[in-house]
Amino acid sequence: MVRFLFSTYVWLYYSVLFLLFFIIIAVLFIFTFPFDRYNKITNRVLAKMAWMMMRPSPTWKIHIEGEEKYDPSKPTIFIANHQSFMDIPLAFQLKWRMKWVVKHSMTYIPVMGWMVRLTGHLTINRSSKSALKKLSKLVKPLKDLVPVMIFPEGTRSLDGKIKTFKNGAFLLAKEHGFLLQPIVIDGAHSALASGSKLFNPKAKFKLRVLDSIDPNAFESMTALRDHAREVIITAHEELTNS
Repeated sequence: MVRFLFSTYVWLYYSVLFLLFFIIIAVLFIFTFPFDRYNKITNRVLAKMAWMMMRPSPTWKIHIEGEEKYDPSKPTIFIANHQSFMDIPLAFQLKWRMKWVVKHSMTYIPVMGWMVRLTGHLTINRSSKSALKKLSKLVKPLKDLVPVMIFPEGTRSLDGKIKTFKNGAFLLAKEHGFLLQPIVIDGAHSALASGSKLFNPKAKFKLRVLDSIDPNAFESMTALRDHAREVIITAHEELTNS
């Protein structure tokens, strides 16, 4: 009963946030899209909403470490394990703003999907043959030092365990020499499991930024992908037990 009541409160809280920030973002987009090439202004406003999403209750705790490992002077693709709907607002707690790669199906969700478009994030249909080609749209912002965030598992894990990685992020990094920077997330699955609508009132979120990976140090995309996955799995085990 406690979890049900808490979840009802959180979803109502989120509904108000989404409506309020959608109006703000929509108005800002009208005035800024002619000159704000990468929608940085509206994305910063979205980050404010994400900050508030992670703080519906003082019983939720957030621990972030390793932010100093990111070098904003180098084109960087961030990759992270994907546990829950809460991964995105959690990663928005980082000090820098990123261009996200999200499933195209998100754009069909009223308000939330509209905000994805108005804040300049890239949507792809991962089952489409054109998905890899669409990732080429990230090359220009990356070269302009706009970091990119990709979940290489492609979708949320049902049990919190790290699944097989898809190739997109690693092909992009290997072809253009962009740094890969792993992020490890823990606690989001226990806070709101994939497919569930019930929040944990005493959630503890953890996020760790790991050392960047130079794709040029690997002979193949496959070797790079497998190494990155192994690094994230190892770090996730450490974070879970810490």
